[in-house]
Amino acid sequence: MTTKNANLASRLTIAGTLLFGGLGYMALATPPHVAANPEKGAVSASSSEKAIQNLEQSGQAFSAIAKRLTPAVVSLKVEKKSGPDVLGSAPDDSSNPLNDELMKRFFGDRIPEGLRQRQLPGPKNPVVGQGSGFVVSPEGFILTNHHVVGDASKVTVRFHDGREMLAKVIGSDPQSDVAVIKVDGKNLPTLPLGDSSTTEVGEWVLASGAPFGLTHTLTAGIVSAVGRNSVGINNYENFIQTDAAINPGNSGGPLVNLRGEAIGINTAIFSRSGGSVGLGFAIPIDMAKQVYEQIRDHGTVVRGYMGVRIQALNQDLAEQFGLDDPHGVLIGDVQKGAPGEKAGLKQADVIVELDGKVVQEAASFRNSIAMRAPGSQVNLTVLRDGQRITVPVTLDKLPESATIASVKETQKSANPWGFSVQPLTSDLAKKFGYSEDSGVVITEVTPGSAASDAGLEPGMLIQQINRKKVQSAEEFNEILSNEKDAKSMLLLVSDGKNSRFVVLKTEN
Repeated sequence: MTTKNANLASRLTIAGTLLFGGLGYMALATPPHVAANPEKGAVSASSSEKAIQNLEQSGQAFSAIAKRLTPAVVSLKVEKKSGPDVLGSAPDDSSNPLNDELMKRFFGDRIPEGLRQRQLPGPKNPVVGQGSGFVVSPEGFILTNHHVVGDASKVTVRFHDGREMLAKVIGSDPQSDVAVIKVDGKNLPTLPLGDSSTTEVGEWVLASGAPFGLTHTLTAGIVSAVGRNSVGINNYENFIQTDAAINPGNSGGPLVNLRGEAIGINTAIFSRSGGSVGLGFAIPIDMAKQVYEQIRDHGTVVRGYMGVRIQALNQDLAEQFGLDDPHGVLIGDVQKGAPGEKAGLKQADVIVELDGKVVQEAASFRNSIAMRAPGSQVNLTVLRDGQRITVPVTLDKLPESATIASVKETQKSANPWGFSVQPLTSDLAKKFGYSEDSGVVITEVTPGSAASDAGLEPGMLIQQINRKKVQSAEEFNEILSNEKDAKSMLLLVSDGKNSRFVVLKTEN
């Protein structure tokens, strides 16, 4: 071997070490017929080859899944109402990945300057967006996101084989961000739906869709977390979090497991730049299936309703109610005439079990009740004044939710806890939307105070202090005077729609 060739061989060996990250090191650095020195803890050539074979088998598994799911995954061209002309791209240019108003779901308000769409004066034109979906029935029902097709005037579905079909929006649910569309077809390839309740952190998953208009793109990753419900994207959240790359245009596409089953619908990412940073979120397929079946059969979604206001327990609240640990949900209010009141639920009850299963947090409990059909019965295990009781509740239909108004009031000097109040007059009750005939209204909250840290705001109504009902400002001041040396205080407050318990704590 010449000196030149020897140097080249040396460089290739080093490159091989870097590329394979150690797994393929011995295959490149050691001839196949030479065993590594066992005294140095190195791996034999046969072990190295076996490791590479394992990686090849993993790649073959991904390829097999891709071949199975690709025919059922579709890209969507969505025309929405009308919008202004966009500089640099024709209104109907679906090939331009930046001509997609859904990008804001990923970029938020931080769209890079180079990607911003500038509006031109002139006539309005249809806004064209892009998204993804997947076929779930041979007759042409397709699952996708509400934010993709919710207000669409025209949806064009493109299949892997190049066929294009117009789709009808069967129904769309903004509360869960699930939508169902349909094309006229027979014997269409479908993607089987899995069981997302068995999904575990660390499982391999694949995300499929059309990011930035690049159709039939597949990315791989793991499940990073399950049950994410405080992301702030949808009203009903129970997201599967994954580090499989999800980008604008992936919305509505499937998240699949290694069995090739859809376990989620890709819906959003957390990112400061708009590109994937390994924080993607998918709607679990168990929730999506329930929404899909209602939309398919009835064209709309009807949710169960109990008529109680709940809040999550924390350690401070658990101590106030004499609980050893903060699992369960606390009832802050029971609406008059609602199923909860008819069943005998009371304010300050702590729900610890739903149909025999432990209740861990408020969001998952709310989702469970919402997904039950009106008229169905649930059995709640409740802690009330230290007693454990069972309360059967027959659910009703969830009514339209009311709007919460933002209120402010004239500031006054605050008490040592960091807030001031005034009596609830008929004018204040009307202004703030309260129907209560007793209580005091918060008029000021001092920044950095115990009240501010607890989330109190001007306009809130204080109904109880340490489980004692407040009838007037005089009673309020008397209770505060008696509690002046206390290190914590339990309040029941209302914002006009929800009542919840709040613990104020001193710094000492």
